[in-house]
Amino acid sequence: MLKGKKVLVLGLAKSGKAAVELLSALHATITVNEFARQEKIDCYDEYVSRGIEMITGGHPQELFERDFDFVVKNPGINYHKPFVLRLKERGIPVYTEIELAYQVAKMQNYIAVTGTNGKTTTVTLIDNILRQAQHQVCLAGNVGTPYSSLVLKNDLLHQDHYDVVLEMSNFQLLDIDQFHPHISTIINLTPDHLDYMDSLDEYYASKTRIYMNQNQDDYFIENLDDEVLQEYLKKYPVHAQRITFSLEKEADCMIKDQAIYYQGQKVIELQEIKIVGKHNVQNMMIAIVACALSGVCLQVIHDALAAFQGVEHRIEFVREYQGVRYYNDSKATNTDAAIIALKAFEQPVILLMGGHEKGLDLTEMVSYHSHISTLICFGEARERFAKDMHCPSTIVVPHMKDAILKAKDIAQKGDVVLLSPSTSSYDEFSGYEERGRVFKQIVNAFE
Repeated sequence: MLKGKKVLVLGLAKSGKAAVELLSALHATITVNEFARQEKIDCYDEYVSRGIEMITGGHPQELFERDFDFVVKNPGINYHKPFVLRLKERGIPVYTEIELAYQVAKMQNYIAVTGTNGKTTTVTLIDNILRQAQHQVCLAGNVGTPYSSLVLKNDLLHQDHYDVVLEMSNFQLLDIDQFHPHISTIINLTPDHLDYMDSLDEYYASKTRIYMNQNQDDYFIENLDDEVLQEYLKKYPVHAQRITFSLEKEADCMIKDQAIYYQGQKVIELQEIKIVGKHNVQNMMIAIVACALSGVCLQVIHDALAAFQGVEHRIEFVREYQGVRYYNDSKATNTDAAIIALKAFEQPVILLMGGHEKGLDLTEMVSYHSHISTLICFGEARERFAKDMHCPSTIVVPHMKDAILKAKDIAQKGDVVLLSPSTSSYDEFSGYEERGRVFKQIVNAFE
């Protein structure tokens, strides 16, 4: 299919390596340009032995004057870089690996999700429901697995009966050309990535590219509650059929009688949902619509949603013990993330906060006192956190384990214990994943 085509892969990392393997399987002539030096690239010798041209240690100008049929660019490389602009000025197509994979794979049922917050939870929900319905599913994109890898793994060059669920960042959307999802959504629009984009307007506009190739046979799942999104949908009209959802208004998917309804049918009672926060109800609404449009019955959707305990380490429900609910939010390595977790609960929580001291300013966090019933500080940052938070009920202990056991001692039936450390974990753990796993092991061992 691509035999003899000259392709430049700009930047390796995970997506670049996946693109190299797919291009190699299609017999393209590959040149790799990676900014890192040769000795830092683990696959350098292997690639050279396979006949792949390797240009490392920078981006030499003469490379960008050569003729390539197209370029596959790592989404993390800023598209304003002069060498990227030079390629585009010369009319050489620049794609990300998702666009490459889309162009060479057979047509699948593409479900594409973008937005500023909630993407990973939403695509994980969709993936869970589709798998419970016995569909063949590929979950790829910004969630961690390059789509090019799954095209090879599942032979999508020849198979055409998969649901492909893609989490797409605006970086990945900037370089799409033919990509055409059957179902798409923009969860929400809030400021982000202003270090990469020229302006907030450009960032928001880039998100609308997710539906630019859709037509009347496709579906766009529309958030009626997001005013910024509504403004951009007017600026950049949607040609797909719109299926609406709302927490507050009449919509195709809406709240009625303390339950989520889709097109007049009850899907799930709000009290059955284990993940917390209105933002997660919105994520569930998108999953309901996407899966119903993909042929899954509402009973299967209900069962999968009722069982869903969240994405690991993100306000993840661990267990209920003696009437107390325990949540693992170890991924909250900054105060913004911890504030989102605090706001997700309707009642004040017993907050476990602490870890590596990286000098974080707690000013905004302090304004959420009313969301904390007792603050338990642990780890290297414990003394400063306890002093700067000014919580009326504060306990200081050396380690996270001590904090968990102290929370168990003081918690009453109906309480919530939330690990949302607000900082990194390197004083005691290898990373937030290990911290979260240890938290769950200790809580699950209660008896």
